[in-house]
Amino acid sequence: MKIASTKKAIVVREYQLDIGNVQVYDNYMVSTFEEGATVTLERAYQIIGISEIHFRDKDFGYISLRKNSYAVDPTIYNYLRGLANLKAFAIVSKKEIDMHNFKIEKLFYKKNMEFFIEYDNALAWVKKRLKKKKKKDKI
Repeated sequence: MKIASTKKAIVVREYQLDIGNVQVYDNYMVSTFEEGATVTLERAYQIIGISEIHFRDKDFGYISLRKNSYAVDPTIYNYLRGLANLKAFAIVSKKEIDMHNFKIEKLFYKKNMEFFIEYDNALAWVKKRLKKKKKKDKI
């Protein structure tokens, strides 16, 4: 799995959480969680807090890099749905189990969420979703 994009994006801030790390860029964030971690509602609130610090008044995207296997409490998607400025949610993995889990997670999230095998494709999709939103705002 290609983790870094060929174009050099500048990390605005990096957060080391107890379950992994979150990198914040200009208009999106990327998370990589540790093997065996569990993303609970409490931990999701940490990530939501990071988004509020950096994207309080602007639209953003979220990329979940699933290099490792970890569990996600699907009820967190009820709270993520409430983030009006989260316009794109991408999951990147080559693992078949993650593709299966994505179908279940998408049932809970019910907003713009896509699965990708390559990071660059996920990033391009997130940027495209954010660009579409900007155009709608200008009209």
